[in-house]
Amino acid sequence: MTQSTEHVAPRPEPASSSGSFAPLRQTVFAVLWAATVLGNTGSFMRDVASSWLITDLSSSPAAVSMIQAAGTLPIFLLAIPAGVLSDILDRRKFLIVIQIMLASVSGTLMLLSYSGQLTVSSLIALTFVGGIGAALMGPTWQSIVPELVPKRDLKNAVALNSLGINIARSIGPAAGGLILASFGAAVTYGADVLSYVFVIAALVWWRRAPNAEDALSEHFFGAFRAGLRFARASRELHVVLFRSAVFFALASAVWALLPLVARNLLEGDAGFYGILLGAVGAGAILGALGLPRLRQRLDADGLLLLSAIVTALVMAVLALSPPKWLAVAILLLLGAAWIVALTTLNGTAQAILPNWVRGRALAVYLAVFNGAMAAGSVAWGLVAQEVGIPATLLTGAAALVIVGFLLHRVKLPTGETDLVPSNHWPEPLTASPIEHDRGPVLILIEYKVRSADRTAFLNALDTLSEERRRDGAYGWGVTEDSADPEKMLEWFMVESWAEHLRQHKRVSNADADLQQEVIRFHVGTDRPLVRHFLTVEKHRRHAIKKGR
Repeated sequence: MTQSTEHVAPRPEPASSSGSFAPLRQTVFAVLWAATVLGNTGSFMRDVASSWLITDLSSSPAAVSMIQAAGTLPIFLLAIPAGVLSDILDRRKFLIVIQIMLASVSGTLMLLSYSGQLTVSSLIALTFVGGIGAALMGPTWQSIVPELVPKRDLKNAVALNSLGINIARSIGPAAGGLILASFGAAVTYGADVLSYVFVIAALVWWRRAPNAEDALSEHFFGAFRAGLRFARASRELHVVLFRSAVFFALASAVWALLPLVARNLLEGDAGFYGILLGAVGAGAILGALGLPRLRQRLDADGLLLLSAIVTALVMAVLALSPPKWLAVAILLLLGAAWIVALTTLNGTAQAILPNWVRGRALAVYLAVFNGAMAAGSVAWGLVAQEVGIPATLLTGAAALVIVGFLLHRVKLPTGETDLVPSNHWPEPLTASPIEHDRGPVLILIEYKVRSADRTAFLNALDTLSEERRRDGAYGWGVTEDSADPEKMLEWFMVESWAEHLRQHKRVSNADADLQQEVIRFHVGTDRPLVRHFLTVEKHRRHAIKKGR
C-alpha cells in the first residue's frame, strides 16, 4: 500500500484564453446550452402557474407551501441515487427518458387545467412527480459538460450553465405570469410541453460517444455505498453540508410564502407574481456579474454572511407590505444574495471533492439543499398559518441574521487541497489472478516506530485514517505487538478486490503527502510491510480440509 512514497506531480491546468463565451464555439455545447435555457424557461413558467393556481384552489398557507415542498422533496430523496445513475448509465438516453417524463407531467397538468378538474391533491402530486424528474436530471446535466468542451474551457462552460439558468429564471417567471394572466393555466402548461420538444430534439440530434469499457466500472449499489462512505468520512464536506442546511432552511421562508405575499400583502395578480420572480432572476444575473469583485474583498464565510443579511433584509421589508415598485426592487437584491450564497456553497463543495466521487458527493449536497428547502417550506407554512405571514417573515429574518453571525465562526474549507490522483500505489502482488467481486479484503501495514515518536505517529495515522475511509475503507484500526510495542500494525477493510483496485486510483497527491507524514516515523526497513488478505470462500475451505 505504501511501498512507494513518490507521486506524480499534477499537470498545470491549461488556461482558457479564448474568453468566457468560448464554449459556445463548440456546436454540440451551444445547441444543448440553448435547449437547456429554453427548457428551464418552460419549467419556470410551469412553476409560476402551479404556485399561483394553488392560491386559487386553497387559501391555506400550509397548502401553498406544500407546492414548494413537493417540488424539492424528491430531489432530497433521490439526488444520491440520481448521481449514481448518471455515472453508470448512458447519459444521453437517460436524459431523453427524463425529458419525456417531465413533458408528460406538464401535459397532464394542461389537460386537467383545461377540463377544470385540477385539484389541490392532483397539483401537489404532479408537482412531486416533476420533482422526481428534476432530481434525476440535475446530476446528469452537470456530468455531461466535460464531454462537450475541451478541458481548458470547462470552467467557462460551467459558468455559462449558471448564466443560462438565471437567464431562464429572469424570463420564465415573467413570461409565465403574463401568459397565465392573459390566456390561462392550460396555455401556460402547454408552452412548457413545447419547450421539452426542443430539448428532446437536441438530445436526439447529439451523437454521444459510447462509454468506454472499464473492467473496474462500478455497479449501482457498490457505487452508492462508495459515495456514502466518502460523505460520512469527509469532515470538510460535513461543514459545507451543515452550513448549507441551516442557511437554506431559514431562507426558505421567503420562497415558500412569496405567492401569498404577492397576492395578499402586495395585492398583485398572476402577472405581478411573475414579475417578482423575474426580478429575482435578473438580480441573480447582476449578482453573478458582481461576484468577482465581492470575492476580492470577502472570503467565502464573509460572502455567506452577507447573503444572509441581505436575504433577511428583503424578508423584513416584504413583511411591511411595501409598494409594488419597492417589492420588485428588493427582490433584485434577493436574487443577487441567493446566487452569491449558491455559488459560494456549491463552489466550496466542488473544490473539496475528487473527480471520482464528484457526482455522488454533489448529489449529497443537492439532497441537503433540497431537503432543507422542503422541510423549511413546510415548517414556515405551518408557522404562517398560526401567526400570519408578516410575523413569520420577521421571525425568519431575525433567525437568519442571528444564526448567520453565530455560524460565521464555523469556517468553510478553503478547497486548496491537491486532489489530482497521485497514482503512486503499485499494483498489489498476487499469486494468481483474483476475481474482482471476491472480498472483503483485509489490508495490513506494519510499521516500526520508536517509543519517543509514538504519540506523533498515532496522530498522523489518525489523520490518514480519514483518507482511507474516504477512498473506500469501511473499517480501520491500529494495533501493537504485545511482544514488541514499537511494532505497530495499521489495518483496514475494503468490500471487494475490485474496490481495492479502485482505491489505488483514488489516492490523491494530498493523500500521498499524508502517507509520507506517517512513513517518516517508520524505522528499520526502507518501507512498511504491506500485506493483503482475502476471505476464504466456502468451497476453498472445504478443499483445504480435504487436503486437495
